[in-house]
Amino acid sequence: MTAPTELPDRLEFVPTGPAPGANTATVRSDTIHVRWVMPEIFHDIPLHEEDEDEVVRLLEELAEKALPGAEPEDCLKLAVVIALGMDDLLADGAEFAAVCVAAIGEDPCSATVFASLTDSPETQDGDTIAAIASGLRRLGGAEVTEIQLPCGPAVSCIGTREDRISGQLTESGADLPVPTSYVRVYLPLPNMSTVVMEMSTPTPVGWDTFCTVFGNVVSSIRLFHADGSPLIIEPE
Repeated sequence: MTAPTELPDRLEFVPTGPAPGANTATVRSDTIHVRWVMPEIFHDIPLHEEDEDEVVRLLEELAEKALPGAEPEDCLKLAVVIALGMDDLLADGAEFAAVCVAAIGEDPCSATVFASLTDSPETQDGDTIAAIASGLRRLGGAEVTEIQLPCGPAVSCIGTREDRISGQLTESGADLPVPTSYVRVYLPLPNMSTVVMEMSTPTPVGWDTFCTVFGNVVSSIRLFHADGSPLIIEPE
């Protein structure tokens, strides 16, 4: 599959403000709105479109944007790959998802970003950050770090898992295991919900660059009350 969008060794992406723009993404948690800015190299996946014909059209459009100038067969393959992955994203509770297909030099690479909302863990001392970090460390197999974002404290989790390519896309017809590197950021909100944002890639050549991009994305997260006034969560 061709990947004509070339990524430099390091992408500089510094959002100029918390608000809007064509690439601003949003999730809503009761009275709190969460916004961030996605680079143009990422393309929104139509997770919540209910009309099947419209989903097909949007996926075709996405593939053409992600692979400009590619052969129709390559665009179709990409659209199918994304379509087959949508159920997994929805199972993870994704409210937003986007995909990038690109190249570093001559090496193709891809990444997916998604955002979801989940319940924050109950704590006796009110230290949600410590509770999230402790729970992730008990699971093992990942590097867990408490971090400070411009909008408030969060927890990052970096690891590798085994995803699978559907047998519908393999010559043998059997699912194919694929090691996938990921970084997740957990941002607890004052209303006992937590924003979870993840970037994952099955292509090691793109890991460093995509991590830089993702770091800038999560640094662009801004929180707002329903009336539009800014919300900044102070460390415990």
